[in-house]
Parts: sequence; structure tokens; C-alpha cells
Amino acid sequence: MKNIDSISHVTGKSVYLDDIPVQKGTLNGAIFASSVAHGKISHLDYSKAEKISGVERIFSYKDIPGKNQIGGIIEDETLFAENEVHYQGQPILLVIAKSEYIARKALSLIEVKFDEYEVITDPRVAQEKGQLLFPPRTFKLGNTDDAWSKCEYIFEGKVENGGQEHLYIETQGSYAYPIDNGSLRIHSSTQGATLVQKMIARILDLPMHRIEIDVARLGGAFGGKEDQATAFACMVSLAAFILQKPVKIALNRHDDMRMTGKRHPYSSDFRIGLSKDLKILAFKATMYQNGGAASDLSPAIMERTLFHSTNAYFIPNTEVTVYSCKTNLPPNTAFRGFGAPQGMFVIESAIAKAACQLNISPIIIQEKNFLKEKDEFQFGQIAENVNIGKCYEISKKTYNLDLLEKQVKEFNTKNIDFKKGVSLMPICFGISFTKTPMNQARALVHIYQDGSIGISTGAIEMGQAVNTKMVQVAASVFSINTERIKIESTNTTRVANTSPTAASSGADLNGNALRIACITLLGRLIDTAAKILNCNSSEIEIKDEHVFRNNQKTEIYWEKLIETAFLDRVCLTENGHYATPIIYFDKTKEKGHPFAYHVYGTAITSVTLDCIRGTYEVDDVKIVHDFGNSMNTIIDRGQVEGAVVQGIGWMTMEELSYDKAGKLMSNSLSTYKVPDIYSAPKNIEIIALETKGPELAILRSKAVGEPPLMYGIGAFFALQKAIKAFNPKYKIDFEAPLTPEKVLMRLYQC
Repeated sequence: MKNIDSISHVTGKSVYLDDIPVQKGTLNGAIFASSVAHGKISHLDYSKAEKISGVERIFSYKDIPGKNQIGGIIEDETLFAENEVHYQGQPILLVIAKSEYIARKALSLIEVKFDEYEVITDPRVAQEKGQLLFPPRTFKLGNTDDAWSKCEYIFEGKVENGGQEHLYIETQGSYAYPIDNGSLRIHSSTQGATLVQKMIARILDLPMHRIEIDVARLGGAFGGKEDQATAFACMVSLAAFILQKPVKIALNRHDDMRMTGKRHPYSSDFRIGLSKDLKILAFKATMYQNGGAASDLSPAIMERTLFHSTNAYFIPNTEVTVYSCKTNLPPNTAFRGFGAPQGMFVIESAIAKAACQLNISPIIIQEKNFLKEKDEFQFGQIAENVNIGKCYEISKKTYNLDLLEKQVKEFNTKNIDFKKGVSLMPICFGISFTKTPMNQARALVHIYQDGSIGISTGAIEMGQAVNTKMVQVAASVFSINTERIKIESTNTTRVANTSPTAASSGADLNGNALRIACITLLGRLIDTAAKILNCNSSEIEIKDEHVFRNNQKTEIYWEKLIETAFLDRVCLTENGHYATPIIYFDKTKEKGHPFAYHVYGTAITSVTLDCIRGTYEVDDVKIVHDFGNSMNTIIDRGQVEGAVVQGIGWMTMEELSYDKAGKLMSNSLSTYKVPDIYSAPKNIEIIALETKGPELAILRSKAVGEPPLMYGIGAFFALQKAIKAFNPKYKIDFEAPLTPEKVLMRLYQC
């Protein structure tokens, strides 16, 4: 089945936030933000701006009727700055005017002065000064202190990974207007409708049922709209509630990049110990997470880094600690992979360092240490249905890995100015929210009198085609044509208390809730058919829009069945609730069973490096991926391809740059480079691992949104191999992204 939104997307008919027809008298907002990264507001005067014709009102924290606080996990983030500012781009005032032009003109007349304080942008410096967002956490398994003495080889190193700009096509925005009985309706470009609802209620000191959030779709998100959409929805809601007029904000690209947080940069130290036969006996790492000026989702992201810090390997003795450091940057936030890529990059760097020192291929170490059935993860969960070994063996055989390495070696021997590199990137990614209560969802299903169906869930469509999968779930349960089914917008009045569409769990959670609702309705329809045919319900089945009795097709078709059920006063509406079973985690012990299942896979990446210019091409990414029993191979393969390219971008070219004053230097598409058609791999091949899939995945189809991004890490290590082939004196280091400039410096390192 194809994406149900494809035609409307390519013809421009899909409605996004900025396409919503606005009400007459709609006002526009513009945000006055801090121009310094850390300081006290010593002078603020916006009287001149207020006098401009067309300016309705200027809001500050003093105008908030409720609590000036939008922190979700930890309450440490104000909507508007009060006395101090903590990052460049922090909102101080909101100008509301009759047009965006007038609002932005007013911004230029606002006078502000700061007493500037020390600016910290380096997480290690923040940790040394005790500037932490919350206490550090450590995952342990075995005893690393005792294990070092048993190691034949011990290696140490440092790893630096940069952040990443989400660069969703649709920027942050929100539109709010008053409705009856002192309530508000808000259209928000958010992944978390309930979080937005909750924070607006907090800001306005209203009960949540007065706040209605509606989300039709997002023009991309990648995690950047899980928490960070909240502030902009709160701002328009504040203005709309107080002025009792509709208010809209849609950020331009420059403001969006300047004001919002990114993927967390990490700075890490590692120590790895191996036996003589290259088994990893011990691994210790200390990671410094650059959280920015407020917690946002950093606690949860730190946790997922810990969960994935040993990737697809069994290491009997581990100790991994993460510090979440408070710096004077915009609060960093969720990004596809949610901390796992940073953790995986460290263990893969440790293996690469060991292999380089031992003058062997990292693949030799990797394959000797893959997880096996019943191995214990460092967080206590026992590995089940482990497919990493299968993925590796298939990739090695199908893609002829041994021959490929031999061909690369021969190429490098024969060529001086061009060198090739090849790497293997395995992945093991846990599926579930690591905060157990978030693993729940609801779905509302209406069957109308004519046999058509309306479905509401908490899943938010943002380009990943979750709507298409929801249609497939309902169609498979009822055995009807997909044209009968309509997916409604995500709305907090129809489906309450939703979890954000994140953690690759949107289809699993909402699809299972939908399936439960549909199965209940199906049971009622089967009972109705049995009544018509005067037989037992066990004799009835609905297939291809017809009623079958004992496998014999009857004259009762779908519309007739629905009509009869309605006339017989059978309930044709149902609410389904799903909570993922078996999962739990005890933070006091850092042990539990936090994941419903794991996704496995391997990628073989080949690159060609121009050793004169420092430029490079990714020739191939050859993947064996564990989709489970994919319910939509076209969509799932598209997710893999997009994730791979995004991962390669993070590892090779997407370089975020802040100056010492905390100003974002890479603040536009002229200074921030993302992969284009020329930098994408020339060839991406994907083999689906043959497996029936886990029961807890919707229709046994494993989650696919985040795991493939980690395949992109392989490009970094393939480039390292190519650099080393040209310059044997190169002292291997692990600083990402590995941009052409950095490559060139390493090619000619003495």
C-alpha cells in the first residue's frame, strides 16, 4: 500500500499549519529574544514599540496569569526570561500586531541592556564548575576494576561528536483562537499534543479541558517538535486568551535555527580492555552531555545513551557514566535516535582505536563480541530473539565482505591520490519509551451508517506515514477496502492523555490501541451477522467486505451488515486502550526490562576519498535490516534510506558552530551544510532479514523510524580507514563531524 498522503503532498494540497485559513482579525506575533548568552537584564524599555500603529500589545512574563514555566521533565525553563537570560535567542517579549511586518518593525524599537556574565559552551568546563542540569547516572555490569588485570590489551581515547540541526521543512509555529465558554483551540506543529495542552493550561492557570490542541500533520520534526514546539504554542495561547482574538506565529528559518535546541553534542572518554583472542572484557566510559541552558528532554536522552552505550555487543564488565552539563546554549532536545547515536559512536570509536593499535580490521573485533541469545544487557534485561549475528552473516555472505575488503586493499595499493575505506556498522536499538508510563495509547473508532469509518489516534503524521499504517491496521481487522477509512487529525478532545509521537513507538502504541478498538467492533458485527443468519458467532467471518458462514460466502455485504447493526441499536463506536506489557525499569537500581523488543541490523559502508582535496563520496551502503514482518515495505525502506543519509550528514558534514559568546554561527543554509543529492550515497541496498517479528510490534512489524540512522555512523569509520591508507602517520582520532576540512588536515598530519 502506498502512502495515503502522497498525492496531496506532491500536488500541494496537504494542509500544514501555515496553510490553515485564518479567521478575520487574526493577529501575528514576533519574538524579542536575547542577544547575549548569559546576563542580567539591567534595562528593558518597549514603550516606543508599543506606540507603533498596528501593535496590539507586548507581552512579558509579568502578563502570564499562571506559572511562567514550560519545563516538562524538570521545571527549569521559563516561557519568557524574567531577570536573567541564559542563551542567545531566549524569548524575553512577545510583540502582537496586525501583521508580521508591523510586529517585526516593533522589535527594532525595543531597548535592552545586559550586565553580562561568564558564558560556558563546553560541557567539560560546565562539569568542572559544577554546572549540571541534574545528577549524573551510571550503568554497571560485572566489575570493571577487577577485569582490567585480566586484559591482554587496554586502550584509551577521547570522542567528540557535534550536534545536529533538525532542519524540518516546516518551521516551528502555532495558531490559537478563543472558542466558547472561555476555552481555546490551538493548531500546533507539535509531536506532543498533550504536553502542549498541559503547558498552556499551566501558563494560563486553566484546567486542561479548556485547551483543545489539534494537529493535522507536521512538515517534518525528527524530534525537534517533541518539546520545543511547546513555547510557541504557549505564546500564541497567552495572547489569544488575554486579547480574545486569534493569534498566529510561524517562525522564519533564521529565527527557528537561532532559538531552538539541537541534537546534543557529547564529549567522552573511554577505556577498553580485550583478551588475547579479542574478546572485550571491560569497557568504561565517561560522557559529558551538552544539555544547554535548561533540561528539556536531556534526562531521558541521557538515559537512552546509557541504554545503548554497548550497542550490539556483550561486554561482561562495563561502567558507563553520563553527566548532563548546563551550558549557555539553547536547550538541546530530542533528535532521531534520542541519545543512542552518541552512545554507539563511543563504543565503535573504542573498537576502532583498539583495531588501529593492533593493526587489524575493526570487523574482527566486532564479530567476536556480538550479542547472543540470553546475554545480559548492562541494564539487566536479558537479550531475546537476538538477530545481530544473523544480520552480520547474511551481509558478509551476500555482499561478499571478505572480497570487498580485498578489493579496497588492492585499490589503495594501486592508487596514490584516491583511497577507499570500508566499515561495518552493527546496530541494536531498543523500542519503547524508557519512561514506562509513556508506553500507553488510545484510539477512537466510528463506523458510520454508510459503512465508512473515521479513526482518531494519538499518532501524529510527520512524513513517516503513520497514518497509512493506521489505515492498514483497521482495514486488516475489518477486511475492507482502505478507501472506506479516514484518519482524523490528532485532537486532544477526541483522544486524551497522548504520549508524543516519538521513540519510534507511534505505530506500535497507537496501532495496537486501534487494533483493540477494531477487534471489539468486529465482535459486535459478527454477533449481528450471526443473528441475521440464525447461527453461532463462531461460524461467522468477515472477508473482503462480505460475511462468510462456515467459509461459504453469504449475501450479506459490508454496507448491509452496518445498516442492520445500526437499526438494531448496536454500538458502532469504540475506544481502544493499549499499554505495553512486560516493560519496567527501576532507576534506584538502574536495572529492569525497559524495552518491548530490539531492532537489529548491519551496514557495510564504502567510501572513496580524494586525497588532494579532502573531499569524498559515499559509494555504497549495503544493509541487512531487521524489519520484523514489515507491514509496508515501501514505507519502511524509505525510512531506512532517509535515516541513513541523515546519519551520514551528522557524521560527516553537518557542523554546528557557536562562538565563545554563545552565538550560533551556522545559522542559515549558507553556513550549515546538509546532505544533498550529490553527497548522498551513490547506492543504498537493503535486504530484509527473514523473521516473523515480535508479538509486541504492531502486526509483528518492527519500528523503523530511528534505528537506521545509526548506520550512518559507518561513513565516519570508512573515511578513517581511507585517511589511514593515505597517511600511515595519521594518529587516529574521533572528532565528528568529519568534514572535508578536517579530512584534509588529517591527510597531511605529520
